[in-house]
Amino acid sequence: MFEAKQSWLLPILYCTVAMSSCARLPRRSVNAQAVAASMRTESATTARININTASAADLETIPNIGKVLAARIVEHRERYGPFRRVEHLMMVRGLSDHRFNQIRPYVSVE
Repeated sequence: MFEAKQSWLLPILYCTVAMSSCARLPRRSVNAQAVAASMRTESATTARININTASAADLETIPNIGKVLAARIVEHRERYGPFRRVEHLMMVRGLSDHRFNQIRPYVSVE
């Protein structure tokens, strides 16, 4: 009798545990200290490009920026004026938060 109960109880228990553990996983959070430390390390080893004076060709040298995005940055700058802060790059169409965080160590505003 014990073996009969165990044969149907084990799959139910397994499914319940598996479903409840997957449904309650926390969202991945970004450790602000780790991001700041990596930015300091990368900025110390690379020269930053001023986004207000750089040409499209200069912007293409930044990792994760291609021809199209470089052209959009220059077009945005010519249309609306110089960027006041590096964060204003996120107003350029096609530049997501993720990509901005990747290129942030390589750009500056002067």
